[in-house]
Amino acid sequence: MTFRIESAARGRFTVFILSGRIETQAMAELRRLFELQTNDRDIVLDLKDVVVIDRDVVRFFAGCEADGVKLENCTPYIREWMERERD
Repeated sequence: MTFRIESAARGRFTVFILSGRIETQAMAELRRLFELQTNDRDIVLDLKDVVVIDRDVVRFFAGCEADGVKLENCTPYIREWMERERD
């Protein structure tokens, strides 16, 4: 399974809906999409349909959250893994 990134506007937020296997290629695409955000909209990553990630992606998500990106529908195992990576 590959990854898919869809975007939607929700009020003052730009929501990136992620699905599938999130790996290095997806992180590069997300960074590019973040850079294209020229307005003052806040960013949300919806992780509901993310099925497989690796350590680099967990660190990327943790960094995004530290930079103010909101993570929605983050599964408990991803959340716990992010907490362990911060320690």
